[in-house]
Amino acid sequence: VLRDDFRQPPGDLVVAVGEPAVLECVPPRGHPEPSISWKKNGVQLSDKDEHLTIRGGKLMVASSRKSDAGVYVCVATNVVGERDSGPAELVVF
Repeated sequence: VLRDDFRQPPGDLVVAVGEPAVLECVPPRGHPEPSISWKKNGVQLSDKDEHLTIRGGKLMVASSRKSDAGVYVCVATNVVGERDSGPAELVVF
């Protein structure tokens, strides 16, 4: 089972260069419990990227760069399938 509704979809965020940015996502309820990943501008983000931390539904950028700006989507996945949250825009000025 994987419900459609995200308990907390990510919201738009505006930060200055050098500031931390945190996008939060609470996935839909599911059985088994869905895992969370993130896409930026439609491309899967890697948790191997030292610039980013993905932990418990949060996407954290320690020090924002202009290149971090974009549209982010939280993806909940379990054996039943995959659901994308609504898009959240990160603006870095």
